[in-house]
Amino acid sequence: MAISSLVVANVFLLTVFPLVYAQSPNVTTIPKGPATATVNGTVSTYRERFTVPSSAAFGATLIPNVNDPQAVDAQAVCPGYTASNVVNTTNGLTATLELAGAACNIYGSDIQDLTLAVEYQSKDRLHVQIQPKYISASNSSQFILPENLVRKPAADGRTTTAEDISFAWSNNPSFGFTVTRKSTGDTLFTTQGKKLVFENQFVEFASALPENYNLYGLGETIDGLRLGNNRTKTMYAADIGDPIDFNIYGSHPFYLDTRYYEISSSSGNLTLVTSNVSSSSANYTSYSHGVFHRNAHAQEILLRADNITWRTLGGSIDLYFFAGPSAVEVTKSFQTDAIGLPAMQQYFTFGYHQCRWGYANWTELQQVVDNFERFGIPLENIWTDIDYMDQYRDFTNDQNTFSYSEGRQFLDALHDGGRNYIPIVDAAIYIPNPDNASDAYPTFEKGNAANVFMHNPDGSLYIGAVWPGYTVFPDWLSPGANSWWSNEMTTYHANISFSGIWIDMSEASSFCVGSCGSGNLSLNPAHPPFRLPGEPGAIIYEYPEGFNVTNATEAAVANAASSSQAASSSTVDAAGASSTTVSFLRTTPTPNVRDVNHPPYVINNVQGDLASQAISPNATHTDGTLEYDVHNLNGHLLLNATYHALLNVFPGKRPFIIGRSTFSGSGVWAGHWGGDNYSRFAYMFFSIPQALSFSLFGVPMFGVDTCGFNYNTDEELCNRWMQLSAFFPFYRNHNTLSAIPQEPYAWASVIDATKRAMAIRYALLPYMYTLFYNAHTRGETVMRALSWEFPNDPSLAAADRQFLLGPGLLITPVLVNGATTVDGVFPGSAQGEVWYDWYNQSAIAVGRGGENVTIDAPLGHIPVYLRGGYILPTQEPGMTTRESRNGDWGLLVALNTTGQAQGEIYIDDGESLVQNATLEVELVAGNGTLMVGVSGMYNETNALSSVTVLGVQTRVRRVEFNGRRVASEGVVYNETTKVLSVSLLQLVAGQGAWKANWTLGWS
Repeated sequence: MAISSLVVANVFLLTVFPLVYAQSPNVTTIPKGPATATVNGTVSTYRERFTVPSSAAFGATLIPNVNDPQAVDAQAVCPGYTASNVVNTTNGLTATLELAGAACNIYGSDIQDLTLAVEYQSKDRLHVQIQPKYISASNSSQFILPENLVRKPAADGRTTTAEDISFAWSNNPSFGFTVTRKSTGDTLFTTQGKKLVFENQFVEFASALPENYNLYGLGETIDGLRLGNNRTKTMYAADIGDPIDFNIYGSHPFYLDTRYYEISSSSGNLTLVTSNVSSSSANYTSYSHGVFHRNAHAQEILLRADNITWRTLGGSIDLYFFAGPSAVEVTKSFQTDAIGLPAMQQYFTFGYHQCRWGYANWTELQQVVDNFERFGIPLENIWTDIDYMDQYRDFTNDQNTFSYSEGRQFLDALHDGGRNYIPIVDAAIYIPNPDNASDAYPTFEKGNAANVFMHNPDGSLYIGAVWPGYTVFPDWLSPGANSWWSNEMTTYHANISFSGIWIDMSEASSFCVGSCGSGNLSLNPAHPPFRLPGEPGAIIYEYPEGFNVTNATEAAVANAASSSQAASSSTVDAAGASSTTVSFLRTTPTPNVRDVNHPPYVINNVQGDLASQAISPNATHTDGTLEYDVHNLNGHLLLNATYHALLNVFPGKRPFIIGRSTFSGSGVWAGHWGGDNYSRFAYMFFSIPQALSFSLFGVPMFGVDTCGFNYNTDEELCNRWMQLSAFFPFYRNHNTLSAIPQEPYAWASVIDATKRAMAIRYALLPYMYTLFYNAHTRGETVMRALSWEFPNDPSLAAADRQFLLGPGLLITPVLVNGATTVDGVFPGSAQGEVWYDWYNQSAIAVGRGGENVTIDAPLGHIPVYLRGGYILPTQEPGMTTRESRNGDWGLLVALNTTGQAQGEIYIDDGESLVQNATLEVELVAGNGTLMVGVSGMYNETNALSSVTVLGVQTRVRRVEFNGRRVASEGVVYNETTKVLSVSLLQLVAGQGAWKANWTLGWS
C-alpha cells in the first residue's frame, strides 16, 4: 500500500514535533496523557494513540536538475577523458582513461584516473566497463556492485569476438566508444561527440539514437510500452501510488531497441524506417539489440529526440550489449546470461486470487469463500492485507479477530477444498515501547540480538515509521539477517499454514524523514502521519470515468460530498500554511566528500528528497555500506531472503512470492504486482504495457490489482477488468480500505463476465503452465507484445492495447468506458496469417494486414483469437486448479493456410523444486494428421476426451485414432465454420491421454 498524500489527523502536533535525520538522534518527545472512556457504566483509563505529525514526512524542498533553470550542463564545463595504455586481450581490450583537462567538479569530485575493460563475452554479448582505477575497501561500495548482490555476467571462456557486434574507440575530441552491428553497419550505441563525466556522486554518458526510435523497458514506471522521446526515466525505488511517468517501486536499467528497415525490391538494400506507418506493398525487416546497465545507484535516463543520456549518482559504468538480432533473442540472452531465468511457479498460483485491505476477521474471509462457491466463481487463493496482524506487526495475528485457533479451523477447511491462503508481510519491524513491558515483540528482540537492523552513522538503531508506528529495518547485508528472517517465517507458519508470501513496502518505505523514532519510542505504537482511507477527512468518493453517466444520481451525491470534504481539508491545511515563496535547497560539492542526503545533482524523484517516504540515504548497514549505495536493492534482497526462508518452510517446494520492489534479476525468486493503481479505465490500459515491460525484465509472474486499488470501482470497469486480467499470469482482485466491495460477485453482470473469462483461463491452464516452463528453462516470454511475434511490421512498434499470451492466443480487450466495440489488428494477415474466433472457432475475415478492424464487444465479452499454426492443450475447467488438473484433456488445433500446426505440453507434479519425473508432449499437425509424441516418466492418468481442428477446408468423412476408426457419433464437421470436432476419444484412446505416442487422422 503506497501513500500518495500525507494528511495528519492531529494538526495541533505539526509545529511541536521536530524533523529528524539519521545523523541527528536527539529528539524532544511529546508526552501523551491518559484518556478515559466509559464502558458499561465503568470509567476506564487508556493511552491515547499518538499520531506521527505530517511534518515528519517532508524532507527538503528540491528542484530536479532537469527542471532547474540554474542547473549547469556538465557537457559544457567538464573536460572528458583521454584513453591510453591500450592493451588487446584474448577477447577484448583494456585501457587507462585520464581526465583530459582541469576537473570540473560540477556535481561531485572528478575521478582523475579510470580503467576501461572491454570483453566479447559470448557470440552475442559485449561487455564495456569503466570504473575508478583506485578502489579500496573504504570506497568499494561507492563504485562496485558486488556479485553476491546482483549477478554479474561472465565471459564464456571461448569467445574472442562477437558474431555481429564490434567495439571501437577514439580520443577525438575526447574518449568515446562505438558499438556497431557488423551485418548492417548500423551504430547501436556511441558516446562519440559527448564527454564522459565521472565524479564520486555523478556519472554521465550519452549515445545518439535514430529519429523516432523504438525503445522499450527502463522501468519501473506507468507508461506506454514504446517509450517516448521526451521522457526522463528515474530509477529510485519509491513508495507512491502509481503516478504516470514517474519512478515507482522497482529499478530495471535495461532497454530493448528495435529498428525497422525497408528492403529494396531491386537491390535488397536496407533503408532505416523512421515512421511507424507501413505500406502494404513494401517488405520490411527489423533488428533488435538490448542494453543493460548493471548499476543499482539512483539514476535517471533522459530520452530526447535524438539521444539517450544516462546519469547516475554513483557506481560505475557497467554496460552489456545484446546483439539479438530479434527481440526474442535479446530477451532470451538477457535472462539466460545476465539476470537469471524466472522462477517456475506452482500450479495453484495460476488460479484466481482474492484480496482486499479491510477483511476484518476469519468469519468475513469465510463469507467471501462461501460467496464464490454460491455464485459458482472459481477461487483458488484468499489473501489478507495488514488487517490480520496484531497492531500491524509482522509475523503476528490479532487474537481477537484472526486468532490462531480459529485460523487453523478456517485454513484446514480451505486447504481441504483445494484452496490456499497468502498473507502480507511488510519490510519494517516494529520496535517496542521501552516503557511498556506488555509491548514486547520477540521478532524485534531476536533480530536486535542478532544485529540484523540498520543503524544511524553514530551506531544507534535507525528508527523510521511505518504502519505499526516507529520501526526498524532489516539490514540484508548483515550476515545474520537471512537466517533470522527464515526463523521468523518458519515460526509463523507453525501458527498459520500459509501457502505463499506477499511482500510489501519493500523499497523500503518509511513514513518519516530520517530516524524520527530515535528518542520517541515511548510514544509507540503510533498512528501514521496521515489519515487512513475511511477516516474522517479521507472518505473515498472517487469513481471511474463515465460513472456520472451510468450512475448519475449516485455520482452527484458523491461529488457533493467530495467537494465538502475537500473544502474542509483546505481550511485545515490553510491554518498551517506559510505565505513565504518557495526556496529550493541546492548543494555544492565538497572536495572528496559525498553529500549522500542531498547530492549536488538532484534526480527527478517522484518524492523529491531521497529520504522522503524512504530510508534516509545515510542510514548505515552492518558492513559500513550506506543506504545511498544500495537503496534500489532493498526489495530485491528481501525477495531473496524470503525465497530461501520459504525453502525452509516448504522443503522441496517452489516458493510463491509476490513482491513490490524489484531489481534486475528479482524474477529468479518472485513475481510482482503493479502496485497501488487506481479504479480508472486508464489504469486498466496501463496494466498491459506494464505487464509487457516486466516480460522484458524477466518477471513473467505479473498482474495488477484488478478493478483498481485506490478509489471506488464500478460495474462496467470491473466487468471489463475481470475479463482482461483473466489472461494475465497473476490474476488478483484487490482494493483499498473503506472502498466499496469489488469482489466479482458484487454485480450480476460481473459474475457472468468473470465466469466466462475464467472458463477460458482454467481450460488453458496447461498452456499457461507450459509457457512458464519455457520461460523458466529458455527465457521465453509469457505475455508478448505484437511486435515481438511479428517483428517485420513497423506499424506494430507502439501496439500495446492488444497482446499475445504465448504465441497462440491474441487478446483484444475493451479499454474505454461506454464502448461496445473495440478496434484491433490481426497481425500478419497480409502475409497469410490466420486468426480464429475463440467463441465460434471460425476464421476471421480481414482485409489488408496492419489495419484496425472494428470488433463487436458488448459488455461481458472480451475478444479472444486463436492463431493459425498452433495447437493449444486444454483440460476441463473446475472450481480450483486441483479440480482442473483432474479434468479430461482436449486439444485445440488451429491450422494455418498450409494446413499445419504445432504445440507442446509440459507436465509435472505442479509444486516440486526438483522433479522426480516429468512429461513432455510434442504436437504436430499436417496433411490431415495430428501426431503426438510423448517423452518422460510422469504418470498422467487423465483421459483424452476431444480434439477440435479449426480450418479444415474439405469435408471430413472418416477419422481414425491410431488406425482405428472413431465412431461417427463422435465426429462432427461444420461446413460453415470449417471446424472438425472429435469427441468420445476416451473410448478409443483408453486411460491416460499421454501414456504413449498416438496419431489422429482425418480424411
